[in-house]
Amino acid sequence: MTNSEGLPSHDTRGETIGRLSVVIPAWDEGETMAELIASIRRVAEPRAHELEIFVVVPNESDPSAAPARAAGARVLAQKRPGYGGALREGLAAATGDYVVTMDADLSHPPETIGDLIDHRDDAEMVVASRYVKGGSADMSVYRAVLSRILNSIYRRALAIPVLDMSGGFRIYQRKVLGELELESEKYDVLEEILVKIYSLGWQVLEIPFQYRNRVAGQSHANVVSFTPHFLRTLFRLWRMRNSFRSADYDSRAHDSLVPPQRYWQRNRYRTVTRMAGDAFPRLDVGCGSSRIIQSSPDSIGLDIEMSKLRFLRRTNSKLLRGSLFALPFSDGHFKTVVCSQVIEHVPFDRGLFRELNRVLQVGGTLVMGTPDYGRAEWRIIESIYKFLLPNAYGDDHITHYTRHQLMELLVEYGFSIREYHYIVGAELIALCVKEEDVGDRDDAPRPTTRS
Repeated sequence: MTNSEGLPSHDTRGETIGRLSVVIPAWDEGETMAELIASIRRVAEPRAHELEIFVVVPNESDPSAAPARAAGARVLAQKRPGYGGALREGLAAATGDYVVTMDADLSHPPETIGDLIDHRDDAEMVVASRYVKGGSADMSVYRAVLSRILNSIYRRALAIPVLDMSGGFRIYQRKVLGELELESEKYDVLEEILVKIYSLGWQVLEIPFQYRNRVAGQSHANVVSFTPHFLRTLFRLWRMRNSFRSADYDSRAHDSLVPPQRYWQRNRYRTVTRMAGDAFPRLDVGCGSSRIIQSSPDSIGLDIEMSKLRFLRRTNSKLLRGSLFALPFSDGHFKTVVCSQVIEHVPFDRGLFRELNRVLQVGGTLVMGTPDYGRAEWRIIESIYKFLLPNAYGDDHITHYTRHQLMELLVEYGFSIREYHYIVGAELIALCVKEEDVGDRDDAPRPTTRS
């Protein structure tokens, strides 16, 4: 069995789990509280060894508090304002192995909790979705249109493959919540949580459910009044998504809507994959989430960023967290090593060249790529790049190589240069062959390093 991301998954339908937390932000929902909590218990208690239910209210005098407490829920008075404040309060208090969030007005059918539990290990976050096949929403045309527009804007602007980003009926694996730093205090917290979880490399899965119209009271969700908050959050998340820290940054660049970036990435992809050939075993050092490693599922991908390795689980199974300065492999293990756009991001150390030599077989291939700071083309492009995308990779280049320096280093450490290629006269990609083992050689020239 696989989930929608293509990941293998264990069929957990009907199985029980350890501790389940249910978090319910509530504001003046006293009419539905007893029925809601009773229904949650009826569905969840047979599926969990322990169940805790948190109802988060604006203050202790809220009409939701007394019936929630009488039904056995733990009532929390929120310290931060708004729906976002309430949700953040509940998530901080939850101790379950899995955490369900849902609305208090019975628009989220409690029986769907069983479906969420069934899919809990298919992805780290599972969304009960109104908009995937099989889902539906019983709401006014006005609300339905605004919801569709909001979700479409967020999905397209942030390149997140989720149709229902604003839905609050979800189950989370506990481990993903510990990495989140949340800021939003309104309903935009839902988009913030989803986008940040996805950007950390975790998987997000949607399953269908039928959203119901509330059975009592009035909705507190006013899309018009919340628009400024949604826009501010959208801009903040857009900047984060375009940061190289985002797990799928490298992968998305290959299909960028910006023609120069798309051309550059695809040119790099074609050049590196051609030079690497089809000799295995192959290692991609500092693989990131690039299409280069995705196109080679039999390669071993190594990176220091765990979020990028998480993202690669969709396409690659041979993944390892590690450092270029101490590669966790035996001498002469690989026939091919790819090291593309890595060495400029780390402090200069001759040890990295010794390590690349050490893990390659004599006669093996090294494909090395880095910007050529000896060329005016790169210096001009980098200045423009930093201006347009200040959070992207340009500001993370700390060691500046020229072609002359890099070639001398490679030759000094046992490689012969068979071919090199430039992208727009700026990014250098070299095809090298290991001629000899070099041991602890350390007398090669040093490139400039940014202080």
